[in-house]
Amino acid sequence: MRRSVGVVSGAVVAASSMAATSSIGIGLGLMAGVVGLHLPAVMLLAFLPVLGIAGGYGRLNRVEPDAGSSYTWVGRTLSPWLGFLTGWVNIVGTVVFMAYTTAVTGSAIIQLAGQARLHRIAGLTLDPDSTVQTTVLGLAVLALATLVAVRGLDLAARLQRYLLVFEYVVLIGFCGYGLLTGDQPFTVDWFNPLAIPSFSAFAHGMVLAVFCYWGFESVFSIGEEVRDPRDASRSGFVALTAVMLLFVFAGTAFQRVLPLDALADNGAQGLTYFGERLASQPLASLPLIALTFSATASLQAAVIPTARGLYAMGRDGTLGPVWTRIHPRHLTPAVGTVLITAIASGIALLALVIPTVSDLILAAVNAIGIIVALYYALTAIASAVRFRHLLRDAPSEALRAVVGPLLGAAVLLAVGGYLAWSFYDSADHFAIRADNGWFQLLCPALMIGSGLPAAAWARWHRRSPYFTPDASEQQP
Repeated sequence: MRRSVGVVSGAVVAASSMAATSSIGIGLGLMAGVVGLHLPAVMLLAFLPVLGIAGGYGRLNRVEPDAGSSYTWVGRTLSPWLGFLTGWVNIVGTVVFMAYTTAVTGSAIIQLAGQARLHRIAGLTLDPDSTVQTTVLGLAVLALATLVAVRGLDLAARLQRYLLVFEYVVLIGFCGYGLLTGDQPFTVDWFNPLAIPSFSAFAHGMVLAVFCYWGFESVFSIGEEVRDPRDASRSGFVALTAVMLLFVFAGTAFQRVLPLDALADNGAQGLTYFGERLASQPLASLPLIALTFSATASLQAAVIPTARGLYAMGRDGTLGPVWTRIHPRHLTPAVGTVLITAIASGIALLALVIPTVSDLILAAVNAIGIIVALYYALTAIASAVRFRHLLRDAPSEALRAVVGPLLGAAVLLAVGGYLAWSFYDSADHFAIRADNGWFQLLCPALMIGSGLPAAAWARWHRRSPYFTPDASEQQP
C-alpha cells in the first residue's frame, strides 16, 4: 500500500474516528443520566488511562508498524490466541459501531429535514427516533463513504479535514457562547469525581467516556501507509489531546446551558436541543449540520482501519485471502472495504428489533465500551511486556512504554469488569431491551465468544502460521 499519510492527515483520521461532535451531541446526554452534572470530571479522568495506553501504542508502532496493530502486537508478545481475539473484538466492535452510526446519521438528516419544515414524504411521517427510517437513510450515506474510502486515504483525509474544520468551528463557537451566557450556576463540583453518586455510576461513566475516546488508535491501523512511524504517534497524541479539550469544554458548556433533566431526557437529540436553546433558526441548525458531518466522517473513518485490520488477518492466513485483495489503481484493500460495509449494513438491519434510536445507541455504546476496555488493556499489557527491559536500560522511556500502559490497563480492566458485574446483578431475567442488564452483558459476551471458534478454525483448519510463529519472533 502507498505511504502517503503525514502527521496532519493521520491526526485527521484519528480525530474523525473519535467523532467528537457525535460523542458530544449524543454521548453527553447518556453520560449525564449516569453520572449527573460531572461530565468534565469523567472526561478528564477517563483521558488519563487512555493517554497511558496511547503511549504503549506509539512505542509498539515505532518498532513494528503493521496494519494489524494490536492484533499483531498482542499475538507476537503475549499469545496468538489473545492476539486473534484482540483483532476480532476490535473488528466486531467497529462493525457494530458502523451499524448504529448509520442510524445516528439518518436521525441527524431527518432532524435537519424537520428544521427545514419537511415532516412528511409520500404520506410517511418522518421520525428521527425511528430506527427503520434512520437506518435506511444512514445506509445510503455509508455506501457513499465506502466509495470514497476505496479511492484512497488521500481523498478520504482531505474530505475529513474540511468536515472537521466545520465541526470544530461550530462546536467551539456554540459552546463558547453557551459557557458565557448559560443560566445554570457554575460550580467546581462539576470537576470533582468524588461527588459522583456511586461507584457503579462512576464505573459506568468511565466506560462511556473511554468509548468517547475510542478511535485514536485508528492512525496506527494505517501505520503501513504513514511516511514515518513517529508521525503516527504524533498524530494520535495530537488528536487525542484536542478531543479531550473539546470534551471538557463542551461538557462544561452543556451544563451551563441545560439542567440535568434536560440533558438526560434529550439523549440522541442533545446537540440539537442545545443549539435551539442558544440561537434561533437558521443558526440553530449549525450544530445539527456539524453532527451530520461528524457521523458521516466517523462512518468513513471506521471503514478505513477495519479494512486494514482484516487485510492483516488475511495476510497472516487467519482469515480468507479475499481480505487481502488490493485495488490495482488505488492501492487500497478495496474488496475488504466493500465486504465490511456489507456486513455492517446487515447488522444495522438486524438491529431494527430495537425500536428507537436512543435505545439502540445505549445498547451499542455499553457493549462496545466493555470491548474497547478489554482490547485496550491487552495492547497496553503487550507493550509493558515487550519493553520491560526499559525499566532497567532507560527508566524515563519506560514511563511511557511500560508504567503508563500498565496503569491504564489496570484502570480499564477494573471499571470494565465492575460494569459487567453490575449488568449481571441488575436483572433477574433476560429481555431484548436496552435497559436489561443481561441483554447488555450478552452483547459483549457474544462479541468475545464468537472469536473463539473463529480462532480455532484459523488455527486447525486454515493452519495459519500466525499461531505457530518462530521462537525468535516472541521476543522484543
